[in-house]
Amino acid sequence: MIAGVCAGLADYFGFNLKATRVLAVISLFMAMPITLIAYFGAVFLIPATSEDKKPPSYDAEFRRAVRAAPAQTLGDVRRRYQSLDRRLATLERYVTSSRFNLDQEFRKL
Repeated sequence: MIAGVCAGLADYFGFNLKATRVLAVISLFMAMPITLIAYFGAVFLIPATSEDKKPPSYDAEFRRAVRAAPAQTLGDVRRRYQSLDRRLATLERYVTSSRFNLDQEFRKL
């Protein structure tokens, strides 16, 4: 809530915002000087984002998922492309087959 450090870190790494803030408060009670130095260091070192900028051209949910679980997300993408590749191969086999030519002739009737 102060300078948006927890919100920025939660968004960047794909963490839950409330959990990030709770962890920040717990670390503040357990190691106050180190936490304060790290927090205010992050305030000055991490660039701020403006509220009036246009929405990103990429899928924010996908990027968040990649940050949270990159192996799982990329595995899902790989499976989707493999499925699309199989469908495309089936389509190519059909279009180059004699059955396709026969179906085209029936449609012309």
